[in-house]
Amino acid sequence: MNPTQDSSFQGTNTQDTPPASAVEKAARAALAAVIDPELRRPITELGMVDAVEVSDGGRVRVTVLLTIAGCPLRGTITADCEAALSAVPGVTGVDVELKVMTQEQRDALKEQLRGPGGQRGIPFNEPGSLTKVYAVASGKGGVGKSSVTVNLACALAAQGLRVGIVDADVYGFSVPALMGITQAPTRVDDMILPPVAYGVKVISIGMFVTGNQPVAWRGPMLHRALEQFLTDVYFGDLDALFLDLPPGTGDIAISVAQLLPQAQILVVTTPQAAAADVAERAGAIATQTGQSVAGVVENMSYLEMPDGGRMELFGSGGGAVLAERLSATVGTDVPLLGQIPLDILLREGGDTGVPLVLGRPDTPSAAALLEVAGKLAAVPRGLSGKPLGLQPR
Repeated sequence: MNPTQDSSFQGTNTQDTPPASAVEKAARAALAAVIDPELRRPITELGMVDAVEVSDGGRVRVTVLLTIAGCPLRGTITADCEAALSAVPGVTGVDVELKVMTQEQRDALKEQLRGPGGQRGIPFNEPGSLTKVYAVASGKGGVGKSSVTVNLACALAAQGLRVGIVDADVYGFSVPALMGITQAPTRVDDMILPPVAYGVKVISIGMFVTGNQPVAWRGPMLHRALEQFLTDVYFGDLDALFLDLPPGTGDIAISVAQLLPQAQILVVTTPQAAAADVAERAGAIATQTGQSVAGVVENMSYLEMPDGGRMELFGSGGGAVLAERLSATVGTDVPLLGQIPLDILLREGGDTGVPLVLGRPDTPSAAALLEVAGKLAAVPRGLSGKPLGLQPR
């Protein structure tokens, strides 16, 4: 992937045009700011820039290597390269040529991303991993768990954090629609590159089925699907990973505890006592799996009325009661992180694929979700027991 120079690529020299060598140096520096839309790293760092050639007249021709021939974001890469190079002083025109990596180049890329040998594994279990993993759980369906997951993830990404979502609700997958994702993941041999929306990397079984086809799998297949998401999908170095779990304490909840023992459970409930009772079981599973409970989010807490009052359609106090019960059960403080009011715009944002915290951050529901996200972001990534790579002198 060393740059090549084509001596036949010449243009018309002008008095005010900088030397081609100076323009080439500036062009390469500009390309370092072009981020691969799937891997979220500079294309120069990934070895995707194969050649940069500059004519005496200032026209730049760049050859970019794609991971696969059918790269779905080839247009984005081309446009980003053209925009970056066009801003370079002395550039009079830009030509972007797209080629495909050889197998040897793809192997080198996988080794660069995954480490020596390109070994597969769950990176979030590595001793040096600082990713905070949240398993978003609920006792039953219909409490808005997926909407809460998506909005919290997007809120953290908007703060500049690196965030991913695993849609682990295999039977009831909904995260792609809530995020407005229609793009399929990109396969680079045995490595899967997840689609990115609003700065969040997302993987879901819904990206691998046709239409609204149901998924009828037994426990072992569910475990294998989740394991593949965690081993084959390249998320990179994340600050936070959210897993949208199916309701209850079934196969997936157990598999998450086995595959990601450091994951913290984030329980979503609604205010009524019946929902809190059921949700308690989703959090209390931590006593059997050895996990911790990050907190409770109460959704659909109330409806704000035009006169400024509140209508508590589903009762009140369920979230606080649940947090108190879980604190006693697990033996550590489990906070009530927030109460999310009912909002038609929250539902509409899910239907259109634009999360409320991004589309209407001024609404009370968005403000409550942003507050919860702020509390999660404020918890430092612990360094206890982590190797720092420091050597005594």
